[in-house]
This record gives sequence, C-alpha cells and structure tokens, in this order.
Amino acid sequence: MSNPVLKTFLSVLVISTSFLLNAQPEQKRQDREPEAATGVHAKEMVSAKHAMVATANPYASAAGLNILKQGGSAVDAAIAVQLVLTLVEPQSSGIGGGAFMLHWSEKQQQLTSYDGRETAPAAASSDMFLTKNGQAIAWIDAVVGGRAVGVPGVLASLKKAHDQHGQLPWSELFQDAIKLAEDGFVVSPRLEKLVTMAFNPGITKLPTIKDYFFPEGRVIKAGQVLKNPSLARVYRSLAKEGVAPFYQGWLAKKIVAAVQNAMIAPGRLSLTDMKNYSAIERPALCSPYRQYKVCGMAPPSSGGVAVIQILAQLEGFNLAELSISDAEFVHLFTQSSRLAFADRQRYIADDNFVAVPTQGLIAKPYLAERARLINRDKDMGLALAGKPLAAPTQADDNAYELPSTSHISIVDQNGNAVSMTTSVEMAFGSAVMVEGFILNNQLTDFSLAPKQNGLWVANRVEAGKRPRSSMAPMIVFNADNTLKLVIGSPGGSRIINYVAQTMIAILDWQLDVQTAINQPRITNRNKVTTLEKGTNIVALAPELIAKGHQVVVRDLNSGIQAIEVDNGELKGAADPRREGVAVGF
Repeated sequence: MSNPVLKTFLSVLVISTSFLLNAQPEQKRQDREPEAATGVHAKEMVSAKHAMVATANPYASAAGLNILKQGGSAVDAAIAVQLVLTLVEPQSSGIGGGAFMLHWSEKQQQLTSYDGRETAPAAASSDMFLTKNGQAIAWIDAVVGGRAVGVPGVLASLKKAHDQHGQLPWSELFQDAIKLAEDGFVVSPRLEKLVTMAFNPGITKLPTIKDYFFPEGRVIKAGQVLKNPSLARVYRSLAKEGVAPFYQGWLAKKIVAAVQNAMIAPGRLSLTDMKNYSAIERPALCSPYRQYKVCGMAPPSSGGVAVIQILAQLEGFNLAELSISDAEFVHLFTQSSRLAFADRQRYIADDNFVAVPTQGLIAKPYLAERARLINRDKDMGLALAGKPLAAPTQADDNAYELPSTSHISIVDQNGNAVSMTTSVEMAFGSAVMVEGFILNNQLTDFSLAPKQNGLWVANRVEAGKRPRSSMAPMIVFNADNTLKLVIGSPGGSRIINYVAQTMIAILDWQLDVQTAINQPRITNRNKVTTLEKGTNIVALAPELIAKGHQVVVRDLNSGIQAIEVDNGELKGAADPRREGVAVGF
C-alpha cells in the first residue's frame, strides 16, 4: 500500500470499526436525546510520545494525524480535521458554521484564543423572531431556512490562526479532504440514523439537502460510499486562493443567494456582511483551581466562565474523598452548576454590545460568596443570578442551544496544543445547503424574545452581534505552567456540565483520561438533576430525591475528546458514547 494518506485512514478505521457498528445518534432537540452507548462500547486510552489528535470521527482523526506526521503544527492539523468533519460529520460542524479555539504556543509560552463565532447580519433586528403580536415564534420554526443563518466564522478563524502558527502551506491542508470528497467516504451507522430520524425537518423539506441525503428518494445507508464533488470544488478553490472566495468571491455570492432565496424563511444575510466578517483573537480566560490553572474562552462563550465557576465554587469541598458513585458529590456538583447557570442566563452575551461582568463573575471573593449558598443536605431549587462587581440590570435569557457540535483536541510534536469546539448548532444546521456544505442556524442561539418582564435580555439579536454559546474548549496547566490537559465536548448547554465533571475526575480523582470520560454523566442546568440512563448512578435517585432534587433519568450523549500530558507522555481518549477516536505517534 503506497498511498500514506489511505494507509492512515484505514489504520484509524480499523481501530474504530467495532464502535462504528454500534454508534448511536446525538440529541436533536432540547428535551430529547436518542439512546447513547453509555460505556457499553468502551474504548481504550491511547498513549503516544510525540503528537496526538482526538476528534469525533475516524476519518478526521486520520487526516489530523497525517498532517502531524508531515511536520504540521497543531493548527495545521485542526484545519485538516475541520475540513474532513465538514464532509463526514455534516450534522455537527462545518465551514458553514463557527468555532472557538484555544491555542497554546509552547515556544512562546503563550495561550490565546480565536473567536470564530458567527455574526448576525447588518439587517438583523431584535424583533426578527417575533410574530405580528410580538410573541416569540416557536423555536423549531425559527431553525429552518435562511433567517437563522449567521455569517460563518470557522474559516476566517482558522486562516487567522494559520497565518500565525501554521507550519505547512495552507493548500496542503486541503488535500486529504479533497480526495475524500471526490472518492467518497463510508457512511457510518450514526449518520444514517441521524438522517433517518429527521429531527431537523429541513432535511426533508429543502431540495438541495434532501437530494444529498436522500438520493433518488432513498435515505443514505450505513456502509455505502457517499461522494461530494461540489465540496471538493469548493476546497480546491479555497486551497488555491485562501478564504477570499468564501467571504467576497464566487462562494460568498452562492451563500448569500441561498440564504436570501431560501424556500423557507428567507434571510437577511448580504455580501457586505460576508466581506466585513472578522475573526477575533483575544486573551483566554484563566483562573486557578487547586494547584492547576484552568483556561477557557471569554464571552460570547459562556463555557469558560461557567466551567471556572463550577470548579471554583466546589474548591472548598474535599472532592478527592468522593466519587461519581457518591450522592454527596452529585448533590454538590449540581448545586454549583445551578449557580453557574443562573449567572450564565443573566449576564453572558457578546461584550461588544452589552456590559458583561466577566472578571466579576470569576473573582474568588464572589465565588466564595456563591459557594456559601450550597447546602450539603438540601437542593437549593431554582438559583438566582448573583450580583458580581459591575453587574448590569437585565433580564434572564432562555435561549435554546442544541448539541450538534464537535470537539477537536490536538497536541503536536513541538508541544503546541489546540482545543477547538466547532458547530452548526442544530443537527444539520439551518438545512440550507450550499455547494456541498450546510449553513448554520446560529441566530437561534440568541434569545428569540428580546425582552423579559420589561427588561432587555443581554443575549438578544442585534446587527453584527455574536450569539452566546456554551462551547467550552478548555486547556489546563500545572503549577509550573506546563501543559496538563486539552479537553472539550459537544452537547449544547450540557457541554458545561460534561466538561466540568470530567475535569474533576482527572484533576481531583486522578483518574486516567479515558476512565474519566467513561464516567456516568450528571447534569443540572438550574432545572432538574439528570442522571445518565443505563449507568450505576441511577441508583442514587432515591437519596437525591430525599434531598429535594427533581430527578430525571435519560441518555446524556456527551462527546468528549481529551488529551492529558502525564510525565511527558501524551494520553488521548474519546467518548464511548460517539464514534470518535484518539490517535498519535
């Protein structure tokens, strides 16, 4: 076998075949989630000396590994991964969506972040999701069609990062994805199920996407080879000319036309919106946790703030003596989560448009005050937002955020790291498909109702604004500032709980990264305490109910990808609930 790319693809596919045959679909609605694997198809931790990549799909992991083996940087590998995910995991992310990336430069000893979140069109307004009577339309009615599409930011952020941290030529990063789009990829059972279930009604209503996933009127099937020559043409253009065609060339015109002429809910996106988009490089948000430094994204992501808050509010409790099987831990974790979500709903939004008290929200005195609200013996019920320093007066937000997202963790041979969470929001996004890729519906991550009880909602729609997100790519450092952990997950607003819980398992319980990911899931978004169906923690329900919890048992389909650095060795893991794999050399 002389083709190194094909050889890499096949080797990774062999690693993951047994899981792919049993892969389960991800959640498609705020209150529903198809059954998840919950550890039945357990995976093994992967160790490597030089470099590692963990992604949500074997094809993507293989593409990233191939770039690393060629001497590419973590950013180079992330670009190759995203291009392949656009093809093989179109329901979750793609070049028609947005992303948040943390990047660690080992040589410069510098952590920075790239905000590739979508922006609302200049013609967007706070009433664009209201009925004539001034009521917010049903969320599912807002999702499908051009109205929900924001300016995609993934490519702009990746190009910005590559200009600063790339090692291989931009054009070389497209080659694996081009070949795969032209030759075709094997449809996984999970992708077949997601298409068949049609949680997004747009995939059966809008003709372009319907023709792709239902060729000749029949749903794609697991095991068949699916080609995407249109996407291959797009990639050839971008490889040659950079991102210019996407934001101000032939492809920008295609995107705008598809949005403005959408069969359902035509949108307001313009060529000027596309041309004016800019990815933002900003400092990461960091805070100490025990002997570590925990870092995440600043707003408009709520993930960094909320994960830091959950951990800090629990720092006064001796979590090391507890485990996931202890009702006391579940109780403490859910109470801290309630407090973090209350603040999230009130304060987090695009801070270019509203005052966000970010530093006040993670200040140690404020979090110590919040932690005192946790009663070891009783569920606190609905938590109210606190009043951190410089807190504005505004209403709470109840925007939906769906878990059709993907996460990428990479450490390259020079010690540089990328933690990147990327999304099109709803499964299959807006269902508006252009030249082989799907456009996002991220404008529904805004509050559809701009006011509550007469007060403005911080996360309301405004022209040029970036919607709030729960995406939580995180990087953890040891006390000596050496790299400890690269982690993130899909999962909608539950991302915050998934990531925080797994970090506790690694940092407090000293579990290896795979065992930590395999742990049963618990969530509380300031509503009910949810226990993962089919796991041993369901037995804790009576004890939690006795403490006043309203308990729900259901599938919690996280998709964590993580890499831990342990005594100079890279240890990678992927969530058994999805089809991802970690690979390295």
